[in-house]
Amino acid sequence: MSSICDICGKGPVFGGSVARRGMAKKKGGVGINITGRSKRVFYPNIQTVRVEQKAGEGKVKLNVCTSCIKAGKTIVVK
Repeated sequence: MSSICDICGKGPVFGGSVARRGMAKKKGGVGINITGRSKRVFYPNIQTVRVEQKAGEGKVKLNVCTSCIKAGKTIVVK
């Protein structure tokens, strides 16, 4: 299944996960240290939905992100 939205083009975003230890200075500690960094991927919430095409041409299956579904950019058919 594709991880790209067919409507808005939203896809995976690359970032990082940071591991920390220690207590913040404002909480009475000596400070927070970063102990490790690792690369990771943030995937959009992609759902396969049946969508009605314009002018009653029929129904198609599209991979759509949930933000497009909530915004009403698609007419979802059940």
